[in-house]
Amino acid sequence: MLTLLLVRPGATEFDQQGRIQGTLDLPLCDNGRRQTEEALPGIAAHKPTVVYTAPCQAAREAGEMIAEATGAKQKTIDKLCNLNHGLWQGMLVEEVRTKQPKVYRQWQDQPHTVCPPGGETLLQVKARVADSLRKVLKKHKEGTIALVAPEPLASVIRHVLHQDEVTGLWKGSERCGVWETIEVPDEVGATVA
Repeated sequence: MLTLLLVRPGATEFDQQGRIQGTLDLPLCDNGRRQTEEALPGIAAHKPTVVYTAPCQAAREAGEMIAEATGAKQKTIDKLCNLNHGLWQGMLVEEVRTKQPKVYRQWQDQPHTVCPPGGETLLQVKARVADSLRKVLKKHKEGTIALVAPEPLASVIRHVLHQDEVTGLWKGSERCGVWETIEVPDEVGATVA
């Protein structure tokens, strides 16, 4: 059985400000580096052999820190770019909530039914994630690997692996610098959708 460590990188300035980051490429802020450093002992205890990262700067920086602490190889998966929030990127979550309350509620309750203006749908992101995960899971049947992805992408990855509901996609700042262990049975690799 494969153990996948799903790691959210530490915070960026946008995370701390409550802004929608999406595909905007921002580095870890000082607090984000500290959050990632605090997570390292727990991640290192699992001894991942490979650290896969989303292509954004924050994920790559966190991945480098993990690879250095564990001696694991680091690889970037370009298709694991974050959800493109289109015109919402850079806005405060609170701005969307007050300016477009119906859309905001719909995004919170039924995110698969909303496409941000100029962005992409959750179904499009899910398809990209599933394709990337199938390739990773084909290479790794056992052992431990780490996958570093920011929110809301990390929630989509979790959803694809668990095949459960996706909710709370704008709670990213609450999840910076945290990680979770996901046991991936062999049969899940074959059914990732």
